[in-house]
Amino acid sequence: MKAEIIAVGTELLLGQIVNSNAQYLSQELAALGIDVFFQTVVGDNLDRLKQAILTAQERADILLFTGGLGPTLDDLTKDAVAAVLGRSLHIDRVAMDHVEQFFKERSRPMTENNKRQALSIDGAAPLPNATGLAIGNALSENGKHYILLPGPPKEMIPMFEEQAKTWIMQHVLTEEKPLYSRMLKFAGIGESALETELLDLIEGQSDPTIAPYAKEGEVSVRISTKASSVSEADERLDACQLQIQKRLPDNLYANEDVPIEKAIVDLLTELGLTVAIAESCTGGLLMGNMTSVPGCATVFRGGIVCYSNEMKEKLLNVPRDLLEGENAPGAVSSETAEVLAEQVRMVMDADYGLSVTGVAGPAYSERKPVGLVYIGISERDGQTTTHELHFKGNRDTIRIRSAKTVLYHLWLKLKERSQS
Repeated sequence: MKAEIIAVGTELLLGQIVNSNAQYLSQELAALGIDVFFQTVVGDNLDRLKQAILTAQERADILLFTGGLGPTLDDLTKDAVAAVLGRSLHIDRVAMDHVEQFFKERSRPMTENNKRQALSIDGAAPLPNATGLAIGNALSENGKHYILLPGPPKEMIPMFEEQAKTWIMQHVLTEEKPLYSRMLKFAGIGESALETELLDLIEGQSDPTIAPYAKEGEVSVRISTKASSVSEADERLDACQLQIQKRLPDNLYANEDVPIEKAIVDLLTELGLTVAIAESCTGGLLMGNMTSVPGCATVFRGGIVCYSNEMKEKLLNVPRDLLEGENAPGAVSSETAEVLAEQVRMVMDADYGLSVTGVAGPAYSERKPVGLVYIGISERDGQTTTHELHFKGNRDTIRIRSAKTVLYHLWLKLKERSQS
């Protein structure tokens, strides 16, 4: 089963907004066993939109549209699909009641053009909009399936999850076995290195299938299989996961789609341990990652952003002759990373102290290059270890990778501790 995603909106072509909808839908469709071979972006023009539909009909079984369902005259997706299929549009009464109630509750007059948000293509199933006003549509004709979704992600994602996905399962994938997937999450390894380690498995895959994914600071592998039951699927996925885990035991940190900070909070909770953090170049990003995990309050003692040398000295007792002077190692050094990790652990009375100090850019600092970063991990009743890192990329990339890397090294220590 092949799908094409057609994103409608001139603002996408102008680069005014990012097409995050296509990324989301591609991942969701892949999880359903539906291949997305093409993604099309077309402006708010009726003729060009109709041409995009005709082209997609030649190469896809499922056409998913995002955008162009709003109240203005340039919201043309339903008009274009109806025209290509030779159907008319009508006002859906339930949707119209929803629109009218929206304005009534806010004591605002409803303009005539808002009725367009309640339009539905004749013969289509209306897809209610739980977070907005414009309804979606789903219909089939001549072996092709058309799903129309709103453009704003806060409306599109709930509609797909609650309405469109169910419609696809009931009307498109009726004769296929369900697809079961598992996301394996990795740290401490890049996308190309991961692929190299698994290349023979990826090239020889049949069932389960293996698909690597990557985003900044994270690498994942989705393994998928079609099966008649959960137990049958688990048997195949378990065997595939074991093969991968044997090759990368020090990199695979979870078999579900969670960030490494979630795995760390879980391990710290299981072991009854705590952590504190001192940050310089990451400016609180590492602490933000930790505190984004529900339940972190039981394991995260606190942290300090000591961006300037003055604050490193004043708050965490880093000796001035370590930070400044002709022969001083400087703020960006393994020596400073070591002191920061040890001091924040002691100040916060934590079991582990983490530190990050480096040059995020865009310019050199202390005559040291952009991308040079030192991290430290101090253990209660144990040793303090530091690592010198070299990252490429812009300021944001370096900060993200620094935060993820120190978490990876902490995960390695916690994993070893949990297995001893």
